[in-house]
Amino acid sequence: MNTAERNDQPLLLALRALKLGDLLVAVPALRGLRRAFPEHRILYAAPAWIAEALELVGGIHHLPTPGLDDPLTVPHGAVDIAVNLHGNGAESRLRIEELGANRVVAHEAPGIDGPAWTSGLPERERWTRLLNWHGIEADPLDYRLNLPAVPSSRPGATVIHVGAAYGSRLWPVDRFADVAAELAAAGHDVVLTGGASERGRAEQTAALAKLKGANLDDGLLAGRQGLAEFAATIAEARLVVSADTGAAHLASAYGRPSVVLFGPAPAEEWGPPPGPHKVLTAVELRRGDVFSADPDPALLAVSVRDVVDAVERLGT
Repeated sequence: MNTAERNDQPLLLALRALKLGDLLVAVPALRGLRRAFPEHRILYAAPAWIAEALELVGGIHHLPTPGLDDPLTVPHGAVDIAVNLHGNGAESRLRIEELGANRVVAHEAPGIDGPAWTSGLPERERWTRLLNWHGIEADPLDYRLNLPAVPSSRPGATVIHVGAAYGSRLWPVDRFADVAAELAAAGHDVVLTGGASERGRAEQTAALAKLKGANLDDGLLAGRQGLAEFAATIAEARLVVSADTGAAHLASAYGRPSVVLFGPAPAEEWGPPPGPHKVLTAVELRRGDVFSADPDPALLAVSVRDVVDAVERLGT
């Protein structure tokens, strides 16, 4: 595999074949690994599209890895240190074991020394705790990202991120439209973001907001931005309103005020760090099925008024 053979540096491979938000909560651990092993070439095994986001972390190389179904594309024995940042399930443990690394950094499992897996930990702390147990210093508050190479096309905008990877995190379009209209009326320069597959949701949001007097046509950024442009929009935003998605984690990483709507995932594990952030959810209603096609009841319990009030409390 060319990535492993490009130079004579020893290889450290960190497995986390997941999404953008998963990368962003692992940044403190990656920073700890970079400091602890400056002589190593660090490979982050994750889906191909995450490569652009790694540039915002700095000092980390990419190994395209679509998931855990197949062995990692690194020759057996080529990896010096293998770090399981994916989880502690049988699949990720097998992928790590197949590498034949000289050292394995992972949670406790048959044949592996490590800290016991503990439920309920904030994700940033979970992975820095893992490293600390193995004698590697890492700080859960070391989560800030480098600025993108491109500037924001809408500096100072209020970002309303209408998308999410699963239906369980999709707050209703009409509520996003009501929030957009109220914030626009209050003087916010509102833009709507999301991926290419979420362009339709953004268009529906803009159309409904227009009925309430807000014209957001020139703020329809969903489906028009690469990851660097998207990150730049958030890095220079006045405010970010989003469900529990990569957009919310980017807001944390750049210290931008945010209102984050939680559904199936527990905010105590995946929520923002201390800062200008407001979390909205209804814990007692949480169903917790992340992969459901329907919005989680904990998310649906969040009202438009809740969001607007949270924005006002932030004082943005």
